[in-house]
Amino acid sequence: MTSPTDPAKLTAALVKCPSITPEEGGALVLLQDLLESAGFVCARVDRGGVCNLFARWGDKEHPRTFGFNGHTDVVPLGNPEDWSKPPFGAEIHDGFLYGRGATDMKSGVAAFAAAAVDFVRETPPDGAVILTITGDEEGDALDGTTALLDYMATEGERMSVCLVGEPTSPDHMGQMMKIGRRGSLTAWFTVTGEQGHSAYPHRANNPLPAMARLMDRLASHELDTGTEHFDASTLAVVTIDTGNPATNVIPAQTKATVNIRFNDAHSGASITEWLDKEAKVVAQQFGVQIDMDVKISGESFITPPGPLSELVARAVEAKTGVVPELSTTGGTSDARFVKNHCPVVEFGLVGKTMHQVDERVEVQQIHQLKEIYSQILRDYFASNNT
Repeated sequence: MTSPTDPAKLTAALVKCPSITPEEGGALVLLQDLLESAGFVCARVDRGGVCNLFARWGDKEHPRTFGFNGHTDVVPLGNPEDWSKPPFGAEIHDGFLYGRGATDMKSGVAAFAAAAVDFVRETPPDGAVILTITGDEEGDALDGTTALLDYMATEGERMSVCLVGEPTSPDHMGQMMKIGRRGSLTAWFTVTGEQGHSAYPHRANNPLPAMARLMDRLASHELDTGTEHFDASTLAVVTIDTGNPATNVIPAQTKATVNIRFNDAHSGASITEWLDKEAKVVAQQFGVQIDMDVKISGESFITPPGPLSELVARAVEAKTGVVPELSTTGGTSDARFVKNHCPVVEFGLVGKTMHQVDERVEVQQIHQLKEIYSQILRDYFASNNT
């Protein structure tokens, strides 16, 4: 009989792979070997210099398919000398496994891969299990999960539901799952006036007061007060740049950037329309030119509470004794792409140290997460409701 797959050992092996976006680092090769040994049919779906892995166990024509989604790419280290443990060493100290990606999210990938492998070996389900693992979640996300979903559409592959294994709990295991995410939009503004001598401001057209007015109008505006499942939308002015070293020169141009996280009261298009309107008002008031570029990283979405969130919540409570809060807080994740394919929720570990120096994960929690994912698989294929 095959021994159970140890998710902590698998996490350590993945952490040792230096997979800083967009480098694969050996992580997907390792996972493909493991999954194929358990009977999964795997395909590399590489696109645009990004490496991705698709894996399916079972008949692709089966109407009941449970999917997991995650990523093996990690953010840069920062200053390696600030780390107390080797960033790719996967060393264990005082019950914690250290390394870049230990929390976000090689532990999550290891837990669901281990759960899936053991599940299909021990109790082959009436249905299929799909794993989609990308190397581009921490980057531009143009050729990661989107490439996998494009591949699935071309090949006739389909997930009935999907669980994204991102870290979701702020403080303790089982605390929170995500049933949606806010949208994200970044806008870059360039205000152009007319350069001149600061002693003769009437002979110039200073773009700075116009930019200050525009940023104040945007930052002071209340986008909304929240909706049923979302907190209030937020706007942050993240930079104002002029680059003028001279005290006797009025510059011709200044730039600023804002980032907006918006709920389901808005769309990327409606936010863009509002920003454009505000810029035109200020441009007319000050007689300057204001140009705007916008990037919509994702629209807000919600998977309404129902069979999928209840399935996950029951498993979390069974293994932790905690009923998870249904939340839409935080930044973006690849769930924003999966939601166009099938119902999706997110559940994973405590995310306190993700992206930090000395990123680490409690080893016991990796095992606990595998148990939760295993319970979810058992309950899903035992039920006729999801």
